[in-house]
Order: sequence, then structure tokens, then C-alpha cells
Amino acid sequence: MDYYHANECNYIVGKPYPAVQAGGRNPVYACEMLSNIGDIVSEMSDVVRYFYISVVARYEFSSIAACFHHISIVEMHHLDIFAELAFQLGADPRLWSCGTCNRYWSPSFIGYPKEILSLIAESIEAEKAAICKYGRQAGIIRDTNIVANLNRIILDEERHLQIFTDMYRQLS
Repeated sequence: MDYYHANECNYIVGKPYPAVQAGGRNPVYACEMLSNIGDIVSEMSDVVRYFYISVVARYEFSSIAACFHHISIVEMHHLDIFAELAFQLGADPRLWSCGTCNRYWSPSFIGYPKEILSLIAESIEAEKAAICKYGRQAGIIRDTNIVANLNRIILDEERHLQIFTDMYRQLS
């Protein structure tokens, strides 16, 4: 039974994205952007998580699977924005995070629960973590373009959180 109609979903907020143009090279900001593309709480983790859900939910929850597929595409756009910013800031935009040692992104960064409510609950927590992380970054970064991009991406993440929360409630 379909509890959620993916074709009624607005996956992004109807507000344009700012230009992706960092103010110059900055290794500290570059590390922050790298963490957004290749750390545990990252766009890559969300892309893979939502891709996985779209596959395993496809037959029993087709409309939910379609929704996760479309949201994964939005997350890929965010991944591209953060990778471009990292590159402009002087970093190699590999799927890794930097710190005391560079750590590559790993599929082990996401959970693989089988039950649909657990999959959605994990997605809710991932969106909350991203919103918190990007909000923290927007509060410490002094490059207005990076902050504008972070704040715009937060709007999409808040929309995804709303979608997943509604989905969870409908299935509970």
C-alpha cells in the first residue's frame, strides 16, 4: 500500500541557489567543505543512503522509493556545490575529509537497516545532523558566498526532513 505519493513531493525549496564562487583559497574552509562531501555526515553519505533505500523499497513501497530517488538527485547537486567550493578553496575534492589524517568516504558510514521505518528514521537523523553541521559552518565561515550556499542547502535539507518526518508518521 502506498502511503506517500512521490509525485506530490517538492524535493527542493523554490528559491534559486547562489553562485558557487569562493572568495579565495582558504585551507580551513576547504576542510569544512571536504567534510560536507566525504565525511560520515556528508552529501555522499546521503546520496548513497537514499539510493539504497530507493532500491530496497522499490517493490513494496514504490512511491517512497521514487521519493528517495528524487531526493538523492538533490543531494548530488549539493555534493557538486560543496566539491566545487572545496576546489576553489584550494582542496583536492576527493571523497574524503581532512584533519589530523585524511580519511576517505566509506560505504560503512551509513546503516543498512531492512525495515522501512528504520530506513526512514535513519534518514531523519541524517537530515537533522546535516542541518546542524551546515548551520554551525554558516556561523563560523566568513566568506559570504559559502555562507549563502550553506544557508540555501539547509533549506533543502529542512524540506527533506519534513518529507521524511511526514512519511514516517504516515507509516507508523
